[in-house]
Amino acid sequence: MSHYLNNCCPLCGEDNPELYFEDKNRRYLSCPDCHLVYVPREFFLTKEAEKTEYDFHNNDPADPEYRKFLSRLSLPMLERLRPRQKGLDFGCGPGPAMHDLFTAHGHTVDLYDPFYTNNPGVFSNTFDFITATEVVEHLHHPGSVFDRLFDLLHCGGWLGIMTKLVLDKEKFSYWHYIRDLTHVCFYSRATFTYIAQRHRASLSFIGNDVILLQKGEFQV
Repeated sequence: MSHYLNNCCPLCGEDNPELYFEDKNRRYLSCPDCHLVYVPREFFLTKEAEKTEYDFHNNDPADPEYRKFLSRLSLPMLERLRPRQKGLDFGCGPGPAMHDLFTAHGHTVDLYDPFYTNNPGVFSNTFDFITATEVVEHLHHPGSVFDRLFDLLHCGGWLGIMTKLVLDKEKFSYWHYIRDLTHVCFYSRATFTYIAQRHRASLSFIGNDVILLQKGEFQV
């Protein structure tokens, strides 16, 4: 039996993970059920250290290159939205450029970020779409967060995610994504297939790092 039993999968709760990889900084466990690769809690940064790392990010909403980067998610979502929809930019960071990209097309967008726009009142609303750009890899409790996000969506609503995907163990070993110590969850196509099935959502992959999930039209 695995000796990682105290580190249940934070996405699906599976209690028998396997060691996936280890480097000089951390261990990475793999869930045999949902295929999430994740960092055990003992390697999490403190909230203060995590915030310090985020403060180093230079995400200027007026930067054309940053807006072009975000457009990899915004454009395919905009193609799927009806006019004048209401959205939430979850994990918007200090420079909520995604807000501007959607409001420029007539949509309204609420903002939430636990460090920069900590407005829990947004969770009493419901939304036609939610974006999470370079966010889900930071989640300490992804299972409960995905549950909450799907609860916030209207039936037929869209959840748009941007995150790099795990390909295989060899590439993982030298992957730049794991060098960021605020990244604690790593998803593959199989992981998002699990998430879609769990929430009865349709699933589309756009390019290498954009994932669109549509909540079923007739959920109760």
